[in-house]
Amino acid sequence: MNIIQSGITAKNASIAIIIARFNELINKNLLSGALDILTRIGQINKKNILKIYVPGTYEIPVIASYIAATKKYDAIIAIGTIIQGKTDHFKYISSDTSSNLLNISTRYCIPITSGILTTKNIKQSIERSGTKMGNKGSEAALAALEMINVMHDLQKIIKP
Repeated sequence: MNIIQSGITAKNASIAIIIARFNELINKNLLSGALDILTRIGQINKKNILKIYVPGTYEIPVIASYIAATKKYDAIIAIGTIIQGKTDHFKYISSDTSSNLLNISTRYCIPITSGILTTKNIKQSIERSGTKMGNKGSEAALAALEMINVMHDLQKIIKP
């Protein structure tokens, strides 16, 4: 029986982080959490981290697709915040973005982790970006590190 269960150190990994500028105050905290985990826990050299800024969360998937197609990165982390308003716009942006990122991830076999908040209000966003509810950017970075190692271990056993 083969079992793959990997750690979170990925010293030689290359990671792209795509950050939405919209809701910048929150996204800066999410990015800070992700970078801390990648460099301190994952031990990734800063030169192996590409940061790409886009206007909003809805624009993240097109850049993720471009990055994934290059096959130069081991994982992509998406950072953004979508706060519910008074219209259905929130629902469509959230759904389309998540669905598109999942499709890109499976099409190119690259881990894409989500540090995208979908909250009802600014207070929830602040809480989930580094105060009492943790930091979802940090969580996305941890998931990316583990998935990088799982994929590398899997490639040693199964050649595509």
